[in-house]
Amino acid sequence: MPHVARVRGLAYGPVMSAAATDIRPMIDPFGRTVDYVRLSVTDRCNLRCTYCMPEAMSFLPRQDLLTIEELDRLAALLVQRGVRHIRLTGGEPLVRRGIIDLAQRLSRHLQSGALEELTLTTNGVRLRQHAQGLAAAGIRRINVSLDSLDRATFARIARADQLYQVLDGISAAQDAGISVKINTVALKRDNAAELPRLIQWAHESGMDITLIETMPLGLVEEDRTDQFLSLRDVRRELASYWTLTDVADRTGGPSAYVRVTETGGRLGFITPLSHNFCESCSRVRITCTGTLYMCLGQEAAVDLRDPLRASTDDRLLDASLDRAVAAKPRAHDFLTPVRGAPPAVARHMSMTGG
Repeated sequence: MPHVARVRGLAYGPVMSAAATDIRPMIDPFGRTVDYVRLSVTDRCNLRCTYCMPEAMSFLPRQDLLTIEELDRLAALLVQRGVRHIRLTGGEPLVRRGIIDLAQRLSRHLQSGALEELTLTTNGVRLRQHAQGLAAAGIRRINVSLDSLDRATFARIARADQLYQVLDGISAAQDAGISVKINTVALKRDNAAELPRLIQWAHESGMDITLIETMPLGLVEEDRTDQFLSLRDVRRELASYWTLTDVADRTGGPSAYVRVTETGGRLGFITPLSHNFCESCSRVRITCTGTLYMCLGQEAAVDLRDPLRASTDDRLLDASLDRAVAAKPRAHDFLTPVRGAPPAVARHMSMTGG
């Protein structure tokens, strides 16, 4: 197994510009300020994880996707509306042609101080190729999805024998000065017994790790009840031999964190099914086609592509953002999976943006 270097920080913190104070915040009906956007750049992925999508997945025609220039323009308006955190997602964002160009364009908002953070979620397969470019664009931290350190298990879950490429990509990102957090979907049948090993490995390598419950998004070949693993049960098991101390740390997402005394590292739990985390949600998701979903677990959405393309000014787009935020629901509709039940929403995570 390739060596994974320890994280080295990347100093980046420009002073807030005067223009950044002229924002019009987006506040939903429940008083939550929307300041975090997950912006998908593609629905395509170079893996086919069993809990995420069918093996014979159909992807969108490329002409349906927002162009790099449109993504840049949309992001600029979002920053004007008070968005402080943008996470580039997919599918797999590093398969999108022009991804480094987009990151470089968005870096001007970091340099002005209008944007606090630009981050990215990736499966890591192409991370070696792009790590230096991401770092040069001011990306200080990324999330890497990794569900097993066993080559055969990884290949079975991802339907691709790419574990060593992912581990090498993590090492490259750390060498470039990017902080890496591992995201692991907890799977009762595939990796439940391996979770302590994954946590120890991540902490020994200087990385946080977050465990995630399977989410009922899109039809897949298997019944998700066979894989669902409550993180309440996982935490109870871990606490039987490790000391877990709750910490108030937040990284913009829905993770609740603990510190593991024995490893010295930080462990997160994302529990959309066993514990609803919606009360403080400040996030929205925009797909690669410009559809804004106000909630991951509901189908309500507002189209941004038509107003984006209808005019060179942003009045129509601005109005669409107002309409979307006004319709943001209090919470998602995810329930503990029931055998044979359809997914909570029909779209796959790769379409919504991870």
